[in-house]
Amino acid sequence: MSIFYNEHSKVFVSVDCIVFGFDEGQLKVLVGRRRMNPGCGQWSLYGGFVRDNESIDDAATRVLFELTGIRNLYMRQVGAFGSVDRDPGERVVSIAYYALINVNDYDKKLQEQYAAEWVSIDNVPQLYSDHNEMLRKARKMMQMKISSEPISFKLLPNLFTLTQLQRLYEAVCGEEVDKRNFRKRIKEMDFIEKTELIDKSGSKRGAYLYRFNKKAYKEDPNFKL
Repeated sequence: MSIFYNEHSKVFVSVDCIVFGFDEGQLKVLVGRRRMNPGCGQWSLYGGFVRDNESIDDAATRVLFELTGIRNLYMRQVGAFGSVDRDPGERVVSIAYYALINVNDYDKKLQEQYAAEWVSIDNVPQLYSDHNEMLRKARKMMQMKISSEPISFKLLPNLFTLTQLQRLYEAVCGEEVDKRNFRKRIKEMDFIEKTELIDKSGSKRGAYLYRFNKKAYKEDPNFKL
């Protein structure tokens, strides 16, 4: 046991993960019922305490993998939340992260194991402690990023229609965009490639499928939507 800092009070450090997905034209977030006290049974984000041998990034990566079964997720730190009374159990400082996944890649067995539910960003219930505040800050960060970084493609399948891309952009930003101007801007981007494949799930005529070319993006990173 360390002989240092014994005169100071100790606090717990945790991570909370805001997992975003896009499904049925809606931006969604993964939530579940807490299985521990305090707050057992309340809606909550998923998280855990930082272990002695972990950095905070490593802890968030572990929690996300345990929850989703997916490695190398797009993950960004939202910030630290440390109000004195944020957790009625102990003094806990939490570092929040948000991650983006393709809903179809989510391991259904893990979803059942954790009793996780996808909830529309516009219909999120009251969450435990300050988790609603974490969620609001994470969405604001996404809104700032989506126009300057190609994060949309982390939420979409490898092949997508322009309608899907537009609806995702609108869902994240919370406002409609002009269809003609949006598509004109998209077609000016060399790293969004049109394929010869057609999606006919929405109509008999169908719509062309597109894909994100990571190599082309790296060659021309001046992205702004």
